[in-house]
Amino acid sequence: MTLKKAYFLIFIILLVDQVSKIYIKTNFILGEEVNVFNWFKILFIENEGMAWGTEIPGAYGKLFLTLFRLVAVSAIGYWLWDSVENKQSSNYLIVAIALIFAGAFGNIIDSVFYGIIFDDSHYKLATLFPEKPYGILFHGKVVDMLYFPFWEGHLPSWLPVWGGKDFKFFNAIFNIADMAISTGVGILIVFNKRAFPKTD
Repeated sequence: MTLKKAYFLIFIILLVDQVSKIYIKTNFILGEEVNVFNWFKILFIENEGMAWGTEIPGAYGKLFLTLFRLVAVSAIGYWLWDSVENKQSSNYLIVAIALIFAGAFGNIIDSVFYGIIFDDSHYKLATLFPEKPYGILFHGKVVDMLYFPFWEGHLPSWLPVWGGKDFKFFNAIFNIADMAISTGVGILIVFNKRAFPKTD
């Protein structure tokens, strides 16, 4: 795969990711939910940008996270360029890196800019480019909306660990960027031998 094709893939993912986030942000109130199917819902939430909504405590936690992610995505970008330049790299590897890069970059856009281009989404629709944004540069929140609660119920008591408890599968809420990252990582795991072929 050429670098131009990898860039095109990244561009398409970023476009779909950002269009979906801007649409949700300007058409949904925080916490608003729409049932598409019984197993698929659109549910608007925001988080600080770490996996599963984890936060880094402290006044500079968010800034540290964003700067760390900028360094990480730069390293991934170099990995992509180097893999394309290495004519022996497989398309599996290049596609996987491109997906991971696009997903990471998509969430970085939220973290860096959303705090200054949107106002608050609590109890009202957010405005794009408002007079009073909800945050500052590098302190934006990541928009998530895709929710797939395939099954919810009470587990039998004889099951270890979760027995006798209410359980939902699965309860993660994510976005297109997260899907790209997960798909890229999945390619590296499932097609590991093709992504990293042995060279004699």
